[in-house]
Amino acid sequence: MSDILHNMRDYDMIVWDEFDNLFQKMTRPFMDMDDIWDELKSSADLQTFGPYYYGYTVTMGPDGKPIVKEYGNVRPGLLPTSDTREPFVDVIIDDKEKVLKIVAEMPGVEKKDIKIEVIGRTINLDAERGEKKYHTKVPIKHKVDEDSVKASYANGILEVKFKLKEEDKPKGKTVEVE
Repeated sequence: MSDILHNMRDYDMIVWDEFDNLFQKMTRPFMDMDDIWDELKSSADLQTFGPYYYGYTVTMGPDGKPIVKEYGNVRPGLLPTSDTREPFVDVIIDDKEKVLKIVAEMPGVEKKDIKIEVIGRTINLDAERGEKKYHTKVPIKHKVDEDSVKASYANGILEVKFKLKEEDKPKGKTVEVE
């Protein structure tokens, strides 16, 4: 009987140790986050503090599958990556008008401060005015007419529009069997 009780105590210790390890793994990110915030709050240079933001957007792609995009000026470790912010960006396909629209929120700059570059299937958006600095690269998954691009900026919202091109359909070839 004492062997059974001894084995049960050993089993309980093993289960408890596993539970404790799992609990430690689950709470570690929260403890790290507390340390980071405490360090930031106690920093002597409060001018460099915030705003820091990070998040995800989820949209449905043309194939019906969800598209998850990250945004923000910090990454999951919650440490600032730079003083440049990544603007909130949404890519919209208008099938009726055959237009691809990129909408970016960049408050605090003027249209003369904005630089837009189309490089292949990537759009680089940059803006800088005083303390406000924005940068992002937006991948384009659809074929667009680069010559049709038009951009407008009003009330902190940048809109970049492209006409969609028809995707090249592969030409088939019939092969005769000899």
